[in-house]
Amino acid sequence: MESSGVAQPADNRHPEGEEKGELKRAIGPKLLLFFIVGDILGGGIYALVGEVGGETGGAIWIAFTVALVMAAFTAGSYAELVSKYPRAGGAGLYVNRAFGNPFVSFLVAFAVAMSGITSAATLSRGFGGEYLNVFVDIDVVLSALALIVLIALVNFRGIAESVKLNVGFTTVEVIGLLLIIVIAVVAVIDGSADTGRPFEIKEGSSLIGVALAGAALAFYALIGFEDSVNIAEEVEDPTKVYPKVIFFGLLIAGVIYLLVTIGASAVVPTQDLTNSTGPLLEVVRQGPLGIDTKVFSAIGLLALSNGALINMIMASRLLYGMSREGVLPKPFAAVHSSRQTPWVAILFTTAVCAGLIIEVNLESLARTTVALLLIVFTIVNATVLWLRRDPVDYDHFKVPSVIPVLGVGVSIALMTQVRGEDWGRAGILLGIGAVLFAINYAAVRKFGGGDSSPAS
Repeated sequence: MESSGVAQPADNRHPEGEEKGELKRAIGPKLLLFFIVGDILGGGIYALVGEVGGETGGAIWIAFTVALVMAAFTAGSYAELVSKYPRAGGAGLYVNRAFGNPFVSFLVAFAVAMSGITSAATLSRGFGGEYLNVFVDIDVVLSALALIVLIALVNFRGIAESVKLNVGFTTVEVIGLLLIIVIAVVAVIDGSADTGRPFEIKEGSSLIGVALAGAALAFYALIGFEDSVNIAEEVEDPTKVYPKVIFFGLLIAGVIYLLVTIGASAVVPTQDLTNSTGPLLEVVRQGPLGIDTKVFSAIGLLALSNGALINMIMASRLLYGMSREGVLPKPFAAVHSSRQTPWVAILFTTAVCAGLIIEVNLESLARTTVALLLIVFTIVNATVLWLRRDPVDYDHFKVPSVIPVLGVGVSIALMTQVRGEDWGRAGILLGIGAVLFAINYAAVRKFGGGDSSPAS
């Protein structure tokens, strides 16, 4: 027993020496890189460029640069934790290992699950905007609800079908972002771009002020790297591979985002971007290549759908896993007899997401997602320092101590940019988790909790 109060596991050997009871290590460096880049390059960039422009003015790229640096601090902490504990489980696992408090660990894991739901709601709202209106004029809420129901059906059908869709959609969304960069380059060459606009900040604002305010929104488009910790147990030689790949993946995504935001600002007036629910579609419309807007709208819709699908898969599987571990009521672990998917968890996450879609607008949903993850990131950055008291018997990546300290600091700085109503919404979602935890605790106390096997 270490002084932290957390029991030492019997497997503090090098992870490559562990064979029994593990998931198959079938993910190599290239596939891991594809997963991380694809997860970061979700639909957020397709929906939020205009919203960020409303905070920053033409200098949208500044907010994304600040957000990228801030994300890199937390990525460093995750790199150390994954290489030290190459297990599936993510933030909840690390927090439990550090502090041994089941309720705190549960709330961290539940916050991650809720952030997946709010993120899916954000992207679904983006789906129902101008990208869809190119094809059909339909109410934003109705179209968003239709999408989330369709995603629930795909999720219910099976993980194999979901993963196949994800690979195809990720390829398409990357092509769409590269197309925006090409349009911007051509616009600069033919002189139709305003190359000064990307360096203009919002009138009456300070550089630091717009950078922080914009970064609080831009941060949403850079999250996703943290999902990769949940597949650590399936990565080949994660102790060596994961730290390199997570930083490289974040760098690739960051460079693409910077080129896209600089290009979008140069091609399209900031006000046009701000007023559009499909800001990158405006680049296609006003750019010099004359690309059919329906083609790019289809790409945008696929990107937004893909991001929502990934997040709903993650949220439902996380709730299912917590039920299997005995910290959520047993029904969440129910598995459909023929599809072998967690149908109760899927229904619950879909219902919560639908309620958010109906009641909350796109920007507020994005800010709520950021609020939930900032709580998680603050705790994870503190956890990596605390777990230095828990040595292991093999070499692993160790981030300089100043990085997690900065990670805590910048997470708190971004928290100041989240509005009170968004904190309130995040609190309500965590409150739902606390109620479920209490119900489960009472049930275990009354009926006994020896059997945590899933109901079928």
